[in-house]
Amino acid sequence: MTGARAMTARRRKKPRGPVPAELWGIFGAPYANLEPHVDLGALARIDREIARGLAEVESSYTGGTLKWMGVVAPWVRDDAYLDAMDVIERLDDVELRAFLDLAEDPSAFDVAARATYTFGDETPHPFTRAQMRWLSYRHGVYFPWKVCYHLLENDRWEDKHSGSGKDFGDEAREVFPETVEFIESLPFKEIGRVVIFGVEPNDHAPLHRDTEPGAALGVAQSISICPRGDKRFYLQNHADAPPTIVSARAYWFNDMDYHGVLPDPFFRYSIRVDGVFEPAFLSRLSDR
Repeated sequence: MTGARAMTARRRKKPRGPVPAELWGIFGAPYANLEPHVDLGALARIDREIARGLAEVESSYTGGTLKWMGVVAPWVRDDAYLDAMDVIERLDDVELRAFLDLAEDPSAFDVAARATYTFGDETPHPFTRAQMRWLSYRHGVYFPWKVCYHLLENDRWEDKHSGSGKDFGDEAREVFPETVEFIESLPFKEIGRVVIFGVEPNDHAPLHRDTEPGAALGVAQSISICPRGDKRFYLQNHADAPPTIVSARAYWFNDMDYHGVLPDPFFRYSIRVDGVFEPAFLSRLSDR
């Protein structure tokens, strides 16, 4: 999600006003169904390739600090699912030392300076895989996406739409060649980030938003692909509003809307591609 990565600068930021029950949406619709606009003929082959590839590559967890960042929907902030930074801030010195010992360089940290450190996505100290597992196994921290693999990496949340100086990694091209070829065929002028987000059986992705309403002049451009069409991604801007489940296998949603993934008893995944659309493609969508 959010994606799962959100700017650290947004943490603990309170909403500017009441959350609207209606969705902000795109061009007057809850989301843009891109199935009529994108050739999806390769999805069955891509699905086979991704299932095999994810079994071979090393992926990561993500989303464990969404509450601390202040980007979740208000009505899920106090649910029972524990946030990593909230837990870390409450650790005693002995437990914190155990956590720091699992860093890539434990000697870089001083327990006495604990108040100066932040950990997780988009911070100076990303979690190691061992730290994420320890937080989960020892303290019950919930990581919504236990499979996160960057086909094309971004350095910062703010640059996820810029393709400047970026390319697909050697491993991505070797293990996921058809997937990369498909992504390169999508109607983007430039691509700034490509991530496979996977949700384990019975897990859910909490409602969160990537952009605060009013903080951007336009809707962030992205395409999400769900090859199997079985990931119940949904939009919901009020606790009492019914969830709007996205049924399309290819879609563009407004990331100013709260979005998440409903639980199901099987593994689900999607590919999110962030960038800048080709002008002709954007014009076709707006003229619908």
